[in-house]
Amino acid sequence: MTDHPDLQGLPLETRAVLLSGQDFWSTPPVEEAGLPSVVLTDGPHGVRRQEGDFGGLGITRNVPATCFPPAVAVGNSWDPAVAERIGAAIGREARALGVHVVLGPGVNIKRSPLGGRNFEYYSEDPLLSGVLGAAHVRGQQAQGAGASVKHFAANNQETERMRVSAEVDERTLREVYLPAFERVVTEAAPATVMCAYNKVNGVYASQNRWLLTEVLREQWGFAGVVVSDWGAVDDRVAALAAGLDLQMPGDSGAGNRRVVEAVRAGELDEAFVDASAARVAALARYVRPATDGSGAGSDAGFDAEGHHALARELAAECAVLLRNERGTLPLAPGTRVAVVGEFARTPRFQGGGSSNVHATRVEAALDAVRALAGGDVPFAAGFTLDGSGDAAALRDEAVALARDAEVAVVFVGLGDAEESEGFDRTTIDLPTAQVDLVRAVAAAVPRTVVVLSHGGVVSLEGWHDDVDAVLDGALLGQAGGGALADLLYGVANPSGRLAETVPLRLEDSPSSLSFPGEQGRVVYGEGVLVGYRGLVTQGRPVRYPFGHGLSYTTFATADLRVEVTGRDTATVSVTVGNTGDRAGRHVVQVYVSTTAGPVRRPLRELRAFTKVALAPGESREVTLALHRRAFAYWDVVEAGWVVAAGEYAVQVCADAGTVLAERRVTLAGDDLVRVLTLESSVAEWFAHPAAGPALVEALTAALPADAASPDEQAVMLQMVGSMPMRRFAADFGAALPADLLDRLVAETAAARAG
Repeated sequence: MTDHPDLQGLPLETRAVLLSGQDFWSTPPVEEAGLPSVVLTDGPHGVRRQEGDFGGLGITRNVPATCFPPAVAVGNSWDPAVAERIGAAIGREARALGVHVVLGPGVNIKRSPLGGRNFEYYSEDPLLSGVLGAAHVRGQQAQGAGASVKHFAANNQETERMRVSAEVDERTLREVYLPAFERVVTEAAPATVMCAYNKVNGVYASQNRWLLTEVLREQWGFAGVVVSDWGAVDDRVAALAAGLDLQMPGDSGAGNRRVVEAVRAGELDEAFVDASAARVAALARYVRPATDGSGAGSDAGFDAEGHHALARELAAECAVLLRNERGTLPLAPGTRVAVVGEFARTPRFQGGGSSNVHATRVEAALDAVRALAGGDVPFAAGFTLDGSGDAAALRDEAVALARDAEVAVVFVGLGDAEESEGFDRTTIDLPTAQVDLVRAVAAAVPRTVVVLSHGGVVSLEGWHDDVDAVLDGALLGQAGGGALADLLYGVANPSGRLAETVPLRLEDSPSSLSFPGEQGRVVYGEGVLVGYRGLVTQGRPVRYPFGHGLSYTTFATADLRVEVTGRDTATVSVTVGNTGDRAGRHVVQVYVSTTAGPVRRPLRELRAFTKVALAPGESREVTLALHRRAFAYWDVVEAGWVVAAGEYAVQVCADAGTVLAERRVTLAGDDLVRVLTLESSVAEWFAHPAAGPALVEALTAALPADAASPDEQAVMLQMVGSMPMRRFAADFGAALPADLLDRLVAETAAARAG
């Protein structure tokens, strides 16, 4: 029976009831155990609580809530404080709206710029994703609302998302696709982890015991609930045995009945039911009585205006100034400005699909620009969002209006029809009508600023060099229009940095040859060389690298020091100064580069970062720790993390492609003695520090005086180096003493144990 006191003595059928939802968005109450219903609803950048009952999926029928900047924007902030403040505000709104678990954050890696759900994820880098995701969870759960980190794991595309098998080698999983989840689980203890729809190496994530039990629970120590993505369970009994606790949405009890039948038939250990039921029952800790007696929520309400102001403040932290020639931005007071582009009037501020929040209000950039300009600012749509109308006439109208301006601000981007949950994009290009508009305006106006709104990376080719400034807003939430105006006029200083690379060509993306796969499989053939890791390693030029971002002030980096603090750890200290005349925030990015070890490493990998606020003329020393994992790789032979002995370059970079300062250190690393077997290769035997000399001595003693020269022996070793020793000994090892190999195997095992 279960150890949970509230479930003691309950029949199997009653305990099994806890293993699935009672409807789309809630778990069933169990009156016998005093357990209330728990409401779980979509996030992650706002509470999407469905109106009315929960009997069906109602993506467009939701109660109003604040739409904060989505993860694509938060990733560009490089600031865990931004993520934590958003999480805390969502937690407050969840309590007010009677929601106990908000489904977020999403920390999947942006493997391809075409991923249809990239707007819901932070970055192409696991460290940045994990730090931000953990901060969001801490903020949300501190307010009493459970979180659900998702989608576990290797859920990196929408094409065939319900059944595609992501074929990923273990080193790539461990180094790229799992670390963000690991950090959130081990540092922030989310209430739930949501499994993905897809298969991982041929096994559905919902019934992948290696993922859900061995890695998540046994290795990372996760003690919360594993919940399915909505409709992700293929075999309820197999999923329960693998470690999936809660199936959502409810299936009218069909899955629970199958579980009971499997237990009765001796096909499923009842202990699986007990463990999962107890974990689901523990979610009741997030249910608090309503203060107004209505049962609708735990608080009387939330501060909608205060949260809108917070959303505007945080959105300004998330935009990235990509280009700013001739000091075009910020716009000086009195500048004659024309605004062009429908997105200025009709903002695109969030992604489509299950995360779509019914915003409490939406602030358009055009209105905010006019408010800050102190008067009427002329506007022309320039294009339509659905591609209808006469594109040439709309463009000509916009150009005619902009001619009288000193600066034209052109808002372009992607609409809901171009990107959403449910499908992947096929191109990163902006619509042709928008590209033509930018080029025409830039040819007619002294200075042109382009403001981008999009969930996935867009190409800047075809117009980039024609314009003076580019402000990348990504998707900034309901107050994004106000934040963009603040940035354009210098009320706020841009401090965002790109969380994903902007390539010159889609074909340059390391995943381009295998995304999105074929015939039900997608092979992650690029391995660990994902995103900037692959691009910098291969030396491919990009339009803007991972980590790039400009400011209205300037910063200097000096006095880099790296101190080795152990066999596999170090600390980095660097002085950062604001050399401009405005207060600003700078991101210190620390990368590690090495060729140590037996595996191919990316040219450099982000290993630490922090964001520093500096007044004009202020300097500050920043110290960051580089722990063991900053230098480690996943060793498939050892089935664990290994730090190879050798030299490591610690680099402070402006971005993934620009090294500002570097120091090299030598680490002792792990003192590993490999255990040899007869399946180990000949080369491994000869190279082994314990067995190799003895093997060479035995073979040398057995060889005739006129045997091959040392050079010839070296060539022969190369020819047979990959042969398993078992075969070498059988075919060529007649001269070896009969017991030598067995003795050396035992000695290597003893050396390892010692």
